[in-house]
Amino acid sequence: MSTITSSSAASAASATVAADNAALQQAMQSVISGATGNSSMDVNSLVTALVNSKTAGQVAALAAQQSSDNTQISAYGTLSAALGALESGLTSLSNGALQSTFTATMSGTGMTATAATGAVAGSYSVAVSQVATSQALSSSAFTASQALGSGTLAISLGSTSFNVAISSSNNTVAGIAAAINSASGNPGVTATVVNGSDGAHLVLASASSGAANTISVAVNNLSGDNGLSSLGVTSTASTTGGQSTITSANSTNAWKQSTVAQDAEFSINGIAASSSTNTVTSAISGVSLNLTAAAVTSPATTQTLTIAADTTTQASTINNFVSLYNTVVTTMGTLAQYTSGATSQGPLLGDSTLNTIKNSLASIVASGVKNGSSSTSLGTIGISLQADGTLQVDSTTLTNALKTNSATVASLFNSTNGIGAQLSTSITNFTQTGGMIGVRTTALNADLTSLTSQQTNLNTYIAQLTSQYSAQFTALNTLMATTTNNSQYLTQLFGGTNSAGALATNK
Repeated sequence: MSTITSSSAASAASATVAADNAALQQAMQSVISGATGNSSMDVNSLVTALVNSKTAGQVAALAAQQSSDNTQISAYGTLSAALGALESGLTSLSNGALQSTFTATMSGTGMTATAATGAVAGSYSVAVSQVATSQALSSSAFTASQALGSGTLAISLGSTSFNVAISSSNNTVAGIAAAINSASGNPGVTATVVNGSDGAHLVLASASSGAANTISVAVNNLSGDNGLSSLGVTSTASTTGGQSTITSANSTNAWKQSTVAQDAEFSINGIAASSSTNTVTSAISGVSLNLTAAAVTSPATTQTLTIAADTTTQASTINNFVSLYNTVVTTMGTLAQYTSGATSQGPLLGDSTLNTIKNSLASIVASGVKNGSSSTSLGTIGISLQADGTLQVDSTTLTNALKTNSATVASLFNSTNGIGAQLSTSITNFTQTGGMIGVRTTALNADLTSLTSQQTNLNTYIAQLTSQYSAQFTALNTLMATTTNNSQYLTQLFGGTNSAGALATNK
């Protein structure tokens, strides 16, 4: 990032004025030359030099101020970005979720588990007797091109039903499958055609698992029956945790149940439970169990589920916070940097807004968290404040604190007045619309608008001055040329130094 200070702006202005003075001296020499008859006057150079000498200071001052404003706006943007990154990294440190970070481990195979907010450390015995499955039905075989007749198929999935009209345009097995798949209100029945050695079979499958999600088909308004009636089937869900059963409308051309509809059946600490899906989220608070068929054994195998605090993730979260905080401190140091003897300094050197932000953040991390008459500092978990304002982590102390002193960690990062909550609130006040950074940026943008207006007025003045000088010096140049011509004519007539004119020798 480039930086422009008042000293560098003054140097730039001085250089501009010096260059304009040199140009002016050169142009004035042309006036002298023109007055002595040596050459005509360089009007354009003279006018340019005069105008520049008159306006150079204002032009340089406006340019320097515009550059300074833009540099400060950019600097505030850099600071705001660093603060925003820190605030994002404080989420679980400001809402009390840090202590809700757990690992979930199964002792066997076929089951996995994840722990989230609401989980409690402990161990559980889990046994699975069956997993949840989705029903699939296969019809009897038909010739692929066979027209089965016309009517209406009333298809239900669990408690939801929809109708499919069958006519001469779609009464083949493939046509019926396509009509089912595109039917309005279809809750999740998928139809496919499987071509076997005996012919084409219509296969219906449920998109949802569980005992309640059974498929039934009723054939209504039948006309020209050539096999359509045999597509009727009734599925019955088990009420005791078992498998679904089916009854075909036509016993000769019967449906087959290739996959049953059933719930997952399992026990936790000896307590029986069931789920319509194999992702179980309500059995243990804050824990999600994922069941697979590999977990079902005969005899049933009991696995141990262990829920423990995830100190590795917690340490990573805290280390990330320290890194982001140090980035903010380093960024502020660069923006306010002072280098002895340098012409360019940090763009926010001595800036009151930056100093307020810096002091506020430093005060929060240094003060810790008060609890009545006592307070807890970051130092108790191995985080120390360095002389340059950055934080340093003692990994061993932090890990020990997370494993053996979770109450202290919870106090430091509680959602009411914890370090994360305080920092998040403070940063929001600085970066939000109407906050300190926004107010300063708005003021700088307003100044840029004013400078643009001043630049427009100055450009108008420069144009007017150029026009005025051009007219004056063009007239002067014409007058000097006329005078030179008259002088030469008189010399020819009357003579001059070391010369005799025509009239002087005319006797």
